[in-house]
Amino acid sequence: MQFVILEFLTLLALDPLLFLIFSHIYLFSIAGNSIIVITVSMHRLLHSPMYFFLVNLSFLEIWYIITFMPTILGGLLPEGKTISYTSCILQCFFAGFLLSTECCLLLVMAYDRYVAICLPLHYPTVMDQRLCLQLAGSSWMAGFIIALFVIFPIGQLQFSKINIIDHFFCDLGPLIQAACSDTSGVEIAIFVVSVFALLIPFPVITVSYTFIISAIMKISSALGRERAFSTCSSHLLVVAAYFGSLISTYYMPKTRSSLQLGKFSSLLYTTAPPLLNPISYALRNKAIREVLGSALQNTRLS
Repeated sequence: MQFVILEFLTLLALDPLLFLIFSHIYLFSIAGNSIIVITVSMHRLLHSPMYFFLVNLSFLEIWYIITFMPTILGGLLPEGKTISYTSCILQCFFAGFLLSTECCLLLVMAYDRYVAICLPLHYPTVMDQRLCLQLAGSSWMAGFIIALFVIFPIGQLQFSKINIIDHFFCDLGPLIQAACSDTSGVEIAIFVVSVFALLIPFPVITVSYTFIISAIMKISSALGRERAFSTCSSHLLVVAAYFGSLISTYYMPKTRSSLQLGKFSSLLYTTAPPLLNPISYALRNKAIREVLGSALQNTRLS
């Protein structure tokens, strides 16, 4: 049993150029997020709750881009437009696992910023090492459980010997459309999962940043406001790109035009977060820039 990935069916002439673009995104995302993980792990000055959660997010982004990008790149090659049933189901599982975990981690990072800015005097006692480990571990565990909850009903679906998927990878929507058996169980499972993984974290993050921005505006010093907002703007950028593309993909009315829009918006939530993470958190973060600058200077001197 195989699935045929159509990808850019109307842009076949651009396949070599698209392959070059996506391969650069792939390499930059892995390299950038790996640098964040190594830099934070090796320098004690960065051993704080904010950077601990950033390491978790960067580590996740590495596996996130590895889950999707090889299939996208393979689909741009003449001989790589098919994927086996087992590989497709595994991709669905890891996509659900990493996607749900990222939603939870972004929620945890918003809570960390809320405590740091709205309750600064209590921050060292509230965000201790034990709580940080519990929050990060709970995010990974929640993502794993959510993925299992969806993958079991997907495994019960029946397919033809050869199935056409008008998408860039094995996403849930196109996979359900390709099934030739009853999909109501899967659709119920996806709805329940989306409530816990998407519809709860996003409003909570929005409310928390309402309080954060309100607290920042009350800071009397302009420099203090700038520093406080700089620690939140990067997270807000990633949250907006990630949740915005997810909502437009899974909650648009199911018309032909919206399905095509959802297909291309899925590229945003599969490529933008791993790409934006090093840019927004490393290049725009003064502490990480200083550590990287000193490390490069020491390398030149040696």
